[in-house]
Parts: sequence; structure tokens; C-alpha cells
Amino acid sequence: MVTKQFSDSPDEADLTRADSLAREIFSDVANKWALLIIESLGERTLRFSELRDEVEGISHKMLTQNLRMLERNGLVNRKVHPTVPPRVEYTLTEPGQGLRATVDGMCDWTHRYFGHIEASRRSFDG
Repeated sequence: MVTKQFSDSPDEADLTRADSLAREIFSDVANKWALLIIESLGERTLRFSELRDEVEGISHKMLTQNLRMLERNGLVNRKVHPTVPPRVEYTLTEPGQGLRATVDGMCDWTHRYFGHIEASRRSFDG
């Protein structure tokens, strides 16, 4: 996997630039599965199967890919316990908790405007 290297340039933190590290990070975490995983973990520690049960509709493959991406970006901590079979647990890191505050805000916004958006869709769809 090719990753942009942070060069301490202000351009690297510019989300509007397609080649910026900030855009790469934003692209990683701004997907529905990542957001739902972050919300599901909250302040808890969950095993893979518990997360899969929490995030309805996510496939094994998508959960694996998103957990790896979140771990790579330092948002999730993965702990493997030396048991047979191995027990793997996931917890949000401090930056993950920081992102969770934003995700919580998005969830609150969704609940607040759910009726408005539903009515707009009905009107638009005719």
C-alpha cells in the first residue's frame, strides 16, 4: 500500500488538494462502515464477532478491511490474546475517541433532521 509521506508542508493538510495526506486520511475514515464501526466501539472493547453483530449488514471482508484501515491510521487498537483459538479485541485509541465525537455529532444530526430528509425525499421522488 502506497502512503503519502507527511512533508510538514501546509499543502499536506489541505483537504481540497487531491494529492494531500489529509485527503487520503479523510478518504479512509469517511465511509459508512468506518463510521459505524467507530460508533459501535464507543468506549467498549469488542471482539470481531461482536463487532460484526453490532454493525448489521457488514460482511466479514468489509469488517476486516475497515478494522485494518482504522488500525493503520491509529484509530483502533487491536489486541491479540495468546489463546487457542486466538482472541482478538478492538478498542478505540485516543484519536479514535476524538473522531467518535464527530461521528456522534453526525448521528445526532441524522436523528434531528430525519423527518425533514424523509419528507424531502418523498417530495423529490414524487
